Amino acid sequence: MTIRFATANDCKALLAIYAQYIDTPVTFECKLPMEQEFSRRIADIAKKYPYLVCEEGNQIIGYAYAHQHMEREAYQWGAGLSIYLDEHFTSKGIGTKIYHTLIEVVKLQGFKTVYAGVTIPNTKSERLHCSLGFQILGTYHKTGYKNGKWHDVQWFEKQIAPYDCPPEPITPISEIPREKLFALGIA
Repeated sequence: MTIRFATANDCKALLAIYAQYIDTPVTFECKLPMEQEFSRRIADIAKKYPYLVCEEGNQIIGYAYAHQHMEREAYQWGAGLSIYLDEHFTSKGIGTKIYHTLIEVVKLQGFKTVYAGVTIPNTKSERLHCSLGFQILGTYHKTGYKNGKWHDVQWFEKQIAPYDCPPEPITPISEIPREKLFALGIA
């Protein structure tokens, strides 16, 4: 299994994995984005945040990325995390490995806290976050309407670094030394 940064060439494979969730409440997106739009999203996120893919052989079996959690400047030390695995590769420890790597990368960037929203019930995702030391913040009740019903979203958080004062600015992913990323197991 290899973890590496996503490239523009990965768009079709990542979109195919994401498509497995479109008809479920796991994502609140109701229509699968076009390839060009999805590629643009990947590129926009990857300007500042890590966007990782996990491969087995030459097949991408999952991906995870960090993204802006809140808009205002004072929120910059928190990152949202998202993960999607090919449905044939869940419950095999792959999510734990890629998510753990993602958390270590954002820690290198200077983030202090990571957050994740999980549409509930979603036992696998809830278990993943709890196993990695996330704490439950609370629940947004009936926050999304999809597939003919209202869904709740449970929010998780994890402190990943000390809250020093004043905090150093966040380092864009492109400025993290390659050897530090390689030490985390990123190819």
